[in-house]
Amino acid sequence: MNDKYRELEKKVFRMQAFCVIMVLVGGSIFLMGFSSDKKQKFKEIDVERINVVEKNGKLKMVIANKERQHPGAMDGKYYKEREGQRAAGMIFFSEKGDEIGGLIFDGDTDKGQYGTLTFDKFRGDQTIQFLHGEDAEGNYFSGLKMNDQNMPLTDFISKYEEIKKLPTKEEQEAAFQEMRDKGQMAASRLMIGRNYDKSAIIKLKDAKGKSRIEISVEANGTPKLNFLDETGKVIYSLPDDAKPKK
Repeated sequence: MNDKYRELEKKVFRMQAFCVIMVLVGGSIFLMGFSSDKKQKFKEIDVERINVVEKNGKLKMVIANKERQHPGAMDGKYYKEREGQRAAGMIFFSEKGDEIGGLIFDGDTDKGQYGTLTFDKFRGDQTIQFLHGEDAEGNYFSGLKMNDQNMPLTDFISKYEEIKKLPTKEEQEAAFQEMRDKGQMAASRLMIGRNYDKSAIIKLKDAKGKSRIEISVEANGTPKLNFLDETGKVIYSLPDDAKPKK
């Protein structure tokens, strides 16, 4: 009986060893298929995130859903507080690892939807933005926006965090206004598109982001050209009857 048990144990051991070897061989073949330099072809694939890297491993682009979207990076700092907060889409990175632009889309029945293609300044935020922004009622802006970026993004975020620690909203707003006056805040300079009120518009703005020339064609076909002072008051209009009535 002992000999029979020993023989049975040997057979079981050989079977276990065979299974382990087959798993290792199968796993190796599977991994070799993905690490191969040969081009792979898939008819359909479900994925939560794809990292596109250079041969040296540098990250150049991320395609991801909202939960796994890259939080953004600048000067080697990752904005971890934004993890899971950004929309699904594509984020692009420079040779030094800074975010330099993106293509994102998001939408919700109760909040509306938006899509943007953005181009960022070196060490800064977006200077060019192609945008569709829509509210829950279906009103939308679609067009082009261009911005001044006057402070490196890391410096701006540090300054912003300092201001938000001030004890009162009045002090915070005063500090933000001081930044605007010094030209340290991002400022919208040009906006072209279809506006929320269904008019076609062009807005030219000064370095503080205040509209100085506005060209529009209202939904009913009425054309208008307004010149504004720094307080937003219309100082000249074409046609003349486009001026606000006193």
